[in-house]
Amino acid sequence: MTRYVALLRGVNVGGINIKMADLAEVFRGLGLSNVKTVLASGNVLFDADADASALKPRIEAGLRERFGYEAWVHVLSLDEMRRIVDAFPFDAEREGWHPYVIFLMGELLANAEPRQSLLELELDKALESIADGDGVLYWTVERGHTLDSVVGKASGRAKFKALTTTRNLRTLVKLLN
Repeated sequence: MTRYVALLRGVNVGGINIKMADLAEVFRGLGLSNVKTVLASGNVLFDADADASALKPRIEAGLRERFGYEAWVHVLSLDEMRRIVDAFPFDAEREGWHPYVIFLMGELLANAEPRQSLLELELDKALESIADGDGVLYWTVERGHTLDSVVGKASGRAKFKALTTTRNLRTLVKLLN
């Protein structure tokens, strides 16, 4: 058995409201064990024998069927999550700043061009910074500017919507504990 985390995109922030107890029930109904939700933003820990690439479409189909929305899920092992957290290149404790990890899926992961378009954005370095990682982009932004920052606006565009999900580094640390 491998311990996984599923990161759901857009849950309880964009009009898709799901109770965490209902979410956990879907995961259990898919035959996944030791299911635990963390916070109310679509973070689910669970155990499974299958690999992440087989789990992702199963979970997305289960969510579509149960909640009636186009679900996008990123599934990775806790070992992968630990490596991502440990590689965060910015000062995660910088006062007045948010540390984020943008998880890349599908085309952004496989195709360097759209990923590069995010990395090559013209940023105000006094407000935010972005760096490449293994299957992720690391981003830090001054508190109060997350949504109106260059990266915040760009990652919210329709062309990235199904291909990214963003989590605060502190949330990821909670998932590991």
